Amino acid sequence: MAERSPDYRAFWPRYLAEHSKPTTQLLHAIGTGLGLVLLVIAIVTTHWWLLPFALVTGYAFAWIAHAMVERNTPTTFTHPWWSFISDFRMFALFITGRLGRERTRYNLD
Repeated sequence: MAERSPDYRAFWPRYLAEHSKPTTQLLHAIGTGLGLVLLVIAIVTTHWWLLPFALVTGYAFAWIAHAMVERNTPTTFTHPWWSFISDFRMFALFITGRLGRERTRYNLD
């Protein structure tokens, strides 16, 4: 199991380092994006039964990426809330084309 970080400031660079491969980043973005689409559909249509699928979709893509691409343990198991927040942060950086700069900022590339 991955080690615990003392605070979010220490966690974020480790989170980025554990998502080093472009395929992992893409799978995370797909899962988060699909999860958000399902969330919006659930809210707009009031089909609340879609909410669990929104969560499962996001996590499924991420965990598959960690198991098959990165071959590491998702940070969800040591820091579930920080991991959840960081997934959206990484998603925003990914879709705006700033993820590479953020990784460079922490000397990860």
